[in-house]
Amino acid sequence: MAELHAGDVDAAVPPSGTGCAECDDVGGWWVHLRRCAACGHVGCCDSSPGQHATAHWNATGHRVMQSFEPGEDWGWSFDPEESVDGLELAPPTARPESQPSPGPEGRVPDDWRRRIHR
Repeated sequence: MAELHAGDVDAAVPPSGTGCAECDDVGGWWVHLRRCAACGHVGCCDSSPGQHATAHWNATGHRVMQSFEPGEDWGWSFDPEESVDGLELAPPTARPESQPSPGPEGRVPDDWRRRIHR
């Protein structure tokens, strides 16, 4: 289990939106969403074409994230690569349940399974 350090978590900052910020900017789509525990940035998972959550960590050094999927509260540290328990972040803590996964509705190609990273 990863040890948290000052700056890893800001429990007061809300998520940046209901979907991956970068995918939304370019009309892209995602498989699952992840939320930065330090700044609230919402990015897509490593199975998604853009892999924006990992790109956010690489660009900012913000190493702790939490799933932004309904019913999931697990956390992850990119360095070291270990789980993080007990993150309590500002609401909302997940994308809207009405938003499908993969999502968002209307932007996911029919052949999305062939396009994901495994």
